[in-house]
Amino acid sequence: MTDRRVDLEAFLAGASVDEAVTTLRPDYRGLLIAVDGLDPHADRAGSEALLVRAEETARDLLAETPAEELPHVAAWREAYRAFGAKPQRTRNSLEALTRRADPSASGLPRVNALTDLYNAISVIHQVPLGGEDLAAYAGSPRLVRAAGDEPFDTTANGQTVVEHPTAGEVVWCDDTGVTCRRWNWRQGRRTQLTDETTSALFILDALEPMSDDALTAAGDELVTHLRQLGDDVRVATRLVTTSTPAQERP
Repeated sequence: MTDRRVDLEAFLAGASVDEAVTTLRPDYRGLLIAVDGLDPHADRAGSEALLVRAEETARDLLAETPAEELPHVAAWREAYRAFGAKPQRTRNSLEALTRRADPSASGLPRVNALTDLYNAISVIHQVPLGGEDLAAYAGSPRLVRAAGDEPFDTTANGQTVVEHPTAGEVVWCDDTGVTCRRWNWRQGRRTQLTDETTSALFILDALEPMSDDALTAAGDELVTHLRQLGDDVRVATRLVTTSTPAQERP
């Protein structure tokens, strides 16, 4: 196809949430945002200001409430326990980032412009948010409970290794293997964002008590910043829920 927007929409049309996840958390909603036309050489100086804003947000939140008691963090801790994970050992991405963003801790990492952007939005809007290189995907994203034999590429002691999720673990995957373990705990190397990424997928994970309006607001701010990273940035979005099958492609 020559219409890149149609490509993005077709990619998102194939996204799905498995019924086994529905049983586990019927309140789950995922906002998927596919983007292309990103310019790797665009001026991305604004990401630093956004990171500072996120660190200030974390400081204010944690001055009033322990991280594990923040409403959306607590909901994700409960979800992790439901599929057998120990949230004290493997923290959901929102909790991990919020703890780290507190200036009294280490502060948010500075990785690359796209990663810095979504990390900041995650903390500011208190929603787990991951970003991946769309060009590295094989097929569309699917949220499933793992069989336990799916490949997941990661690093150990500085070396690339292939691991496998625990049976029953909630994972994001494509046709090649797992792209993110434990719902939003750790992303794989194969689809990671780099300084050369020109097309990307962002996934915002919501549980109650986060409202649909709050989820949309987080996505809208992310898109606003993404549109500044190129002269011809194109965006497609899709909300997937625990009743969302893959759509038929034309």
